[in-house]
Amino acid sequence: MTTTDRPPARPAAADPRVDVPALEELLLGRYADLRRSARAIVADPDFQKIEGQPVAEHRERVLAQLRRLESEHDVLRAFPSRHGGSDDHGGSLARFEELVAADPSLQIKAGVQWGLFASAILHLGTERHHDTLLPDAMHLQVPGAFAMTETGHGSDVASIGTTAEYDAGTQEFVIHTPFRGAWKDYLGNAALHGTAAVVFAKLITAAPGQPRVDHGVHAFYVPIRDPRTGEFLPGVGGEDDGVKGGLNGIDNGRLHFDHVRVPRTHLLNRYGDVAPDGTYSSPIASPGRRFFTMLGTLVQGRVSLDGAAANASKMALAIAVTYANQRRQFAGGTADEVVLLDYGQHRRRLLPLVAEAYAATFAHEELLAAFDEVFSGRGDTPEKREDLETLAAALKPTSTWAALRTVQTAREACGGQGFLAENRLTGLHADLDVYVTFEGDNTVLYQLVAKRLLGDYAASLKALQSDRGDLARFVVDKVADAALHRTPLVRAVQTLGDRGDARRSVGQLRDEATQRELLTDRVEAMVAQLAQALAPARRMSPEKAAALFDAHQHELIEAARAHAERVQWEAFTRGLARVEDPGTRQVLTWVRDLFGLTLVERNLAWYLIHGRLSAGRARTVTSYIERLLERLRPHAQDLVDAFGYGPEHLRAPIASGAEAQRQDEARAYLRSQRASGDAPVPEKHLKG
Repeated sequence: MTTTDRPPARPAAADPRVDVPALEELLLGRYADLRRSARAIVADPDFQKIEGQPVAEHRERVLAQLRRLESEHDVLRAFPSRHGGSDDHGGSLARFEELVAADPSLQIKAGVQWGLFASAILHLGTERHHDTLLPDAMHLQVPGAFAMTETGHGSDVASIGTTAEYDAGTQEFVIHTPFRGAWKDYLGNAALHGTAAVVFAKLITAAPGQPRVDHGVHAFYVPIRDPRTGEFLPGVGGEDDGVKGGLNGIDNGRLHFDHVRVPRTHLLNRYGDVAPDGTYSSPIASPGRRFFTMLGTLVQGRVSLDGAAANASKMALAIAVTYANQRRQFAGGTADEVVLLDYGQHRRRLLPLVAEAYAATFAHEELLAAFDEVFSGRGDTPEKREDLETLAAALKPTSTWAALRTVQTAREACGGQGFLAENRLTGLHADLDVYVTFEGDNTVLYQLVAKRLLGDYAASLKALQSDRGDLARFVVDKVADAALHRTPLVRAVQTLGDRGDARRSVGQLRDEATQRELLTDRVEAMVAQLAQALAPARRMSPEKAAALFDAHQHELIEAARAHAERVQWEAFTRGLARVEDPGTRQVLTWVRDLFGLTLVERNLAWYLIHGRLSAGRARTVTSYIERLLERLRPHAQDLVDAFGYGPEHLRAPIASGAEAQRQDEARAYLRSQRASGDAPVPEKHLKG
């Protein structure tokens, strides 16, 4: 990119300047060196996606890439050192997330093999499985599938139909899919490459003198193909899912089982075991807690998708902002055409998304730290595991939905160039589409978050009940708050305070404490209102309670979304506190303010209806956002350059400098025509 191409994109001498290398280092986070080493892999053309490649060739290319990753690169960091790993769970995910820049199919197939199949053996199995099954899974001697999802049950794992009934006479489990809806579906490695699977099924036993008992969902190691011929083993069947909307480098398929027998020792028995005589035992007495503990060990999938989605957003924005700083359109009353990013609406489209990508990046770094603390064992407590699962359930939907919205907006902002496959945006959108529904459907995950918020709210009330004075004050405060915000009083106070002095209102909006209060108040008010609305469910029949819950499902989702956005804002604010360079800190403060106030603007109806903002102050939110967009305009390129993705990672011709060269050529031609006097005279200049 030439400096002469984008004079308006550089700050004036008196303006703050961004220390791009230092900001890049901050964004790379704790695992900066590991991320850089992963980006070096991405820069190798042999690991890069070939747009438009036929499905069969794409699948074989990705498998070959996977084998090369295993043999040449450090992809086993999360596994025990005695098996050749590094016991580095956070670092492993940090590297893994970067593969999205090479080919999302490669990233997800790697996730299937090491993050799901091998990790299930590691986390759900015991030492016997680690010694006998894990090495081949780690080193790709056994490509594997993770057979949890069924055609008839996706996110509702507890209701799956596949069974594993213990036969004490032969000391085997009989794996069976009793109906079509119980077929395992959408499984990576199932259509072609997998020779074994970790199969989730309801474990059924009949101890001597006891009835048959369903102990809930457990995991079993099941061979599915002959590794020499690739043919299904007896009793195992399946089919190819075929061409998908994206991620076609992965051989997704279906599996079904007709009374397939596996040894008793193939039960991954960390959380539940069956003795030779059929007696079941578990270190966790509660079936419900046991189930959620087993699923919780696999939370790394959600953690990694959050990071990969944030990376995809950053790549799309780097392409779109770079192009917008070079592409010119319409004269705008000047001799030269105007750079796209100098148009107000173009800034409105892209810069708030840049702010959102920064927020997602800082939040993901904290999620990664929480994940590593739990899975390393340094802070592995039930409370911290629950906190980790809730945080992952909040951030994964937020970042994956944001990534789809960002990539689509970037595509549109690049016009016809954005629609060309060579510029990667259409391919990124197609590949990322399924991120919002696998590893937990986003809507279902938000419901889990909302239930946790309601549980915490109930726990806080219960704690207050130990002190009647505290409880009374709490109730009085809530009643007073509701009464205040149901009347025009608070809006009138704001209107009077703001009248004639917009600067005071703007000053408050850019205050960190004000933004925190606005975002926090919305979450707390929504949770309190939900708790009050759902309180009667405790005294209802299960059917009526379910109907009441269903009637408020939308509010549950919105409360969880508001919570997740507040989490991102708080993480951004903590990240901002680590910036030492004054110019960078000032610019990044504007970016944080843009993120926070965009959230407020997006939900202005709520703030107005609930009396949190006056109409005048609501208008000030939008006007200050416009001011922030103007302030950030000169720094837009620096902000996306700090993402650290070079041309070898973006691989989009429109972000390579080619557009700048075209524009320079056009401007030079027109200037020479004007200077020579050979330029034709516009017809309209001859009239009148």
